Amino acid sequence: MSAAGRDFDLILRDAVCVTPAGRVEASIGVRAGKIAAIGDPASWRAAETLALRGLHVLPGLIDTQVHFREPGLEHKEDLAAGTAGAAAGGIVAVFEMPNTKPSTLTAGDLAEKLERAKGRAWTDHAFYVGAAAENADALGTLERLPGTPGVKIFMGSSTGSLLVADDATLMRVLAHGSRRVAVHAEDEMRLEARKPIAAAAGHARAHPEWRDVETALTATRRLLAAARATRRRVHVLHVTTEEEMAFLAGHKDIASVEVLPQHLILSAPGCYERLGSLAQMNPPIRDERHRAALWRAVNDFTVDVMGSDHAPHTREEKAKPYPASPSGLPGVQTMVPLMLDCVSRGLLPLERVVDLLAHGPQRVFGIVGKGRLAVGYDADFTVVDLGARREIRNAWIHSRCGYTPFDGMTVTGWPVMTIIRGRTVMREDELIGPPAGEPLRFFETL
Repeated sequence: MSAAGRDFDLILRDAVCVTPAGRVEASIGVRAGKIAAIGDPASWRAAETLALRGLHVLPGLIDTQVHFREPGLEHKEDLAAGTAGAAAGGIVAVFEMPNTKPSTLTAGDLAEKLERAKGRAWTDHAFYVGAAAENADALGTLERLPGTPGVKIFMGSSTGSLLVADDATLMRVLAHGSRRVAVHAEDEMRLEARKPIAAAAGHARAHPEWRDVETALTATRRLLAAARATRRRVHVLHVTTEEEMAFLAGHKDIASVEVLPQHLILSAPGCYERLGSLAQMNPPIRDERHRAALWRAVNDFTVDVMGSDHAPHTREEKAKPYPASPSGLPGVQTMVPLMLDCVSRGLLPLERVVDLLAHGPQRVFGIVGKGRLAVGYDADFTVVDLGARREIRNAWIHSRCGYTPFDGMTVTGWPVMTIIRGRTVMREDELIGPPAGEPLRFFETL
């Protein structure tokens, strides 16, 4: 843990560093945007030194599922507002999903998204390619383009028009390419058949009844059968049920698993009685039986990755009568405080949070130079105060929607600094500009 030289651009001094080997009381030397040394700073010098005694330095945390809305419309989310929220919440990089405008179905769509991000994105970023019948045969080429984590499949209809509902198209998509595919697994045929349940209820409390356990489990079983037939790795997004977790535990050789904070913290029916459609998302928030099963899966390591599934809508849109109200919740800014609060309550150790939000994303998706406190990696840091008591408030939220379902919740643990490639982007809730996020790199696209 020594440096080739002793002069650095930045020193993070005397923090508790969460490394792949565990917690180490050390300082970190940064040079040219990379971690150059971790160790004893007695003879180190730098242009800038941050005194961090009493704080914890985590590898920069990564949100591998966000949905930012089309740019240019003030009432919608956009890349600037979304990544501002990410940076404010301690996130250094995001993977954006393809059900936004443009839908990222072609190489041109991806290039357009990457170009729009220049000078607007506060965090580093990558954009998924969306799978559809019309581009299925081209996905093996599209998934290799720089700046994408791979292909995203929607097996069930959600917000947006992308859909791969039938097994024949699913097999075509999986047969073209080799990278891990991210999948929203809900069975479209069952969703269509059960729509009258939602229409008759007229309240979001019916959401987990319409999009029931069997809707999720059927799709997940279909997905794994297709994955085995095509010998394709899959990443099952936002798993919500006890039954799915038990099933997926037997398929870890080919399937990685994601869980969301919303499903770990909120539960039905209380969240729907309190929040109405502000708790409506796909797949839905379920009852305590499933919430307990998700926690077991987090702590027995069935779960590989945590994402926020940040998908904001305006209050006006959410106020439409259910089921016309759109599904999706803001979450990129609140994910880290919520999980630090779970650490304070003894629900999981800090090291597990780091694995879910840094080591896991790097391992599952093959991100180059991210997700580790290790020499040679990018100087990305999420600095947290585990003892800070803060109240999550709507006024803190950078998303254009201007609210969070966790408004008024007091948490213990808070991100106090976000550093990306050696540059401080957020300090004590204040963003420090200009935005300078860059595209992520992946081993399978080099």
